[in-house]
Amino acid sequence: MGDSMKQPLCCLTICAALLAPILTRAADVVPLADYELDVELIRSLTKGTIIDQLEIPTAEDWQEFWQFIEDALQAGSVEELAEAYPGVQRALSYLQAIPAGKPYLAWLRQRLDYCDMARQTQLLFPAGGPKPPKQTAPPKGKIRLAPAKQPLVRTPPAILQKRNAYLRNPTTWDKKLRGRQKPDGAEVLIPALKQIFKEEGVAPEWAWLAEVESSFNPQARSPVGAAGLFQFMPATAKRYGLNLLPQDERLVPQKSARAAAKCLRDLHGRFGSWPLTLAAYNAGDGRVGRLLEKKKARTFEEIADELAMETQMYVPKVCATIKLREGVEAVTLPPPRPAPAKS
Repeated sequence: MGDSMKQPLCCLTICAALLAPILTRAADVVPLADYELDVELIRSLTKGTIIDQLEIPTAEDWQEFWQFIEDALQAGSVEELAEAYPGVQRALSYLQAIPAGKPYLAWLRQRLDYCDMARQTQLLFPAGGPKPPKQTAPPKGKIRLAPAKQPLVRTPPAILQKRNAYLRNPTTWDKKLRGRQKPDGAEVLIPALKQIFKEEGVAPEWAWLAEVESSFNPQARSPVGAAGLFQFMPATAKRYGLNLLPQDERLVPQKSARAAAKCLRDLHGRFGSWPLTLAAYNAGDGRVGRLLEKKKARTFEEIADELAMETQMYVPKVCATIKLREGVEAVTLPPPRPAPAKS
């Protein structure tokens, strides 16, 4: 992190720490946009400090930010993800100090990697051409989470090809993750998760998928409704036998792991390769299946250009994570055993 970013991030961390008691609720997890801030109380607590000059994100700011992040992850270019990088850093500083923000922090922290890689590839392979017009500065004291909308930039096909090849290169992600410490909770959870994967006939190394999905936080939630160690959406959770009521079983590590192993087994049985299995886990089996049919393709690389930027980077990131944690090439892991016949 450059020196120019340290001071504002430090200020934001202090601000978040001061806000924490005001933002805490009795509920286990609530959407951040649901908070109603007592702005006058906050101002009285921060009067005379540098925070007194900053504008605190409102519910509308958070909603705008989450929508921007989702759109950027689903985009087919690096520009939006690169633009999101500063806002994601600011949001992480707020979420770190808000008790009910921790589940979203676990999800967003992993997505920072995609924003950082998008920014890096822009620097390595600049698009060239005229620079977009300079944007109007936000009002004094305004701290934006979602960046101001930028004009579309057309990336030349040759540059686009170089960028995508770099972002999907396993070696790129090996270097990115080298030396990264295991998330809190990994050492405690991973033995039990591996055992469940083995019982379901899936190579136990795939239990490390939880690191990329949730940073090993069983309570992790995404702003679009995914939850748990393996980030199941409600419909997929129900398909694999996870109840949402009265208890959300996506948040139960053992049950979530069993569902994830079954899901990987089914996806590999359909697509026949680990890269396509991971792409389908992230983007949906329907989307991957349609692209394979449309392009008369059989491999991840043949359809990758038409997948979301998140999915393009998700596949090599998961493989690099398994290599880092287990010392094996994920694509060489054996296919799952067939599901046992129902009696």
